[in-house]
Amino acid sequence: MPENQQDPLKEIMKKAGIKNTKHRNLIFDLLQNAEEPLTAEEIFISLKDKSSSICLSTVYRTLEKLMSGNLLLKTNISDDGKARYELNDDKHKHYLICMKCNKRISIADCPMKEFEKALKDQANFDVIQHKLEIYGYCQDCKASPLSKR
Repeated sequence: MPENQQDPLKEIMKKAGIKNTKHRNLIFDLLQNAEEPLTAEEIFISLKDKSSSICLSTVYRTLEKLMSGNLLLKTNISDDGKARYELNDDKHKHYLICMKCNKRISIADCPMKEFEKALKDQANFDVIQHKLEIYGYCQDCKASPLSKR
């Protein structure tokens, strides 16, 4: 990892109360550069070439540790039963998720703003964060003549 990337990462982990290690850096860096959330298996396969000493159990332990420091978000997709992980960068991330091919389509605008305001007004409830996942079938899967839902 380049020197200029490692120093901010050390600070992030220090603030979260997490020891900075080689494997944690590799996993954090991979998720930071990922275009979509990744499964533990995908992370393991991606990092196996970079670090022959990494094993799948290390990936799982590291993901749990990073989640305990509130640095990661975990999402479960119902059909495949696999958890996916992404950085918790405090940006709203909402997705349309295809139940056939597992394609994730990001929703650009937050559709929850009005609902959050209503919760505040009606229940005096302060929403700290939320995520929204809408499940269905993408354009490609709907159009496929062999599509079996």
